[in-house]
Amino acid sequence: MKINKVAKAGTLESNDVLIMVMPSDKAGVEVEIESIVMKQFGEQIHKVLVEKAKELGLDGVKIQAQDKGALDYTLKARLETAVMRAQ
Repeated sequence: MKINKVAKAGTLESNDVLIMVMPSDKAGVEVEIESIVMKQFGEQIHKVLVEKAKELGLDGVKIQAQDKGALDYTLKARLETAVMRAQ
């Protein structure tokens, strides 16, 4: 799946995440994460976002996440919503 425009989903409220997806000239999926729990859960957040991106068939996309302590299912839902808005 190809991303056509910049789109976002989520908020910067506690226990939520703001996900922004944008087209990239590079193949694959690039992930940038800013999180209040980066030391504890940074690797897990990255893993969840990359796995969901693969599940959605994304390629040539950059994902930016500003996390405020969101759980895995919230990360997945916000990414999927942003991707649907970007088509």
